[in-house]
Amino acid sequence: MAVSLTEIKNQLQAACADELPAFISQYENDERAGAIKLVENAKKRLEALEKERARTEELKRYEREYADYAYICGIDEVGRGPLAGPVVAGAVILPKDCDILYINDSKQLSEKKREELYDIIMEKAVACAVGYATPERIDEINILQATYEAMREAISKLEPAPTLLLNDAVKIPGVEIPQVSIIKGDAKSISIGAASIIAKVTRDRLMVEYDKVFPEYDFAGNKGYGSAAHIEALKKYGPTPIHRRSFIKNFVQEETSEK
Repeated sequence: MAVSLTEIKNQLQAACADELPAFISQYENDERAGAIKLVENAKKRLEALEKERARTEELKRYEREYADYAYICGIDEVGRGPLAGPVVAGAVILPKDCDILYINDSKQLSEKKREELYDIIMEKAVACAVGYATPERIDEINILQATYEAMREAISKLEPAPTLLLNDAVKIPGVEIPQVSIIKGDAKSISIGAASIIAKVTRDRLMVEYDKVFPEYDFAGNKGYGSAAHIEALKKYGPTPIHRRSFIKNFVQEETSEK
């Protein structure tokens, strides 16, 4: 008796990537229109998967180039532009045989995909850490220097310690570990891309918590960036303790002694 189309559909929905070739082989001679369509869907999934595997392998080119280093660490930051909240740096050492798919510049991923990848990276990484620079520190030493501090903090938390740093477009001062600066590195290196995801998810979750404390500013929605509604709230209610005073001078006037 032929397997029902409903059962074939359920098999396809439940099939993991490694099971797709067997599924195609089993049903590709089924002449029912519904079965033909399901097999075509499976082939498209498999083709997309192979493209993603090829893209991921290309993301490992820097990791392969510097493979002699035992612990290659990707570094990236999130939050240099917002009016409120900290800047957060992520540092990730992935295993040499890393098989995580879909890693990319965190800005290119949906929130759902970032959350999924965050859990996978945290589970599979050799080491993973984040560093922070507060709004007060940003105001005190400027955003670039605060970003460097957050990166150094993240690096210092890693165990084992990295032997090479792959950085997204910067050279971090005050670090003795060899560094490689890669322009748009979060889209070119799997390690930097992983770090960007860890930093982004960490900071976004923090801003969601701040939204509960300061609901007028919609930090859960704008993550501290200068949306029109955020700026309107800033003018109406004034700055919160997590606003960067050096970033909001064009929107509100306050006495510096009030900091």
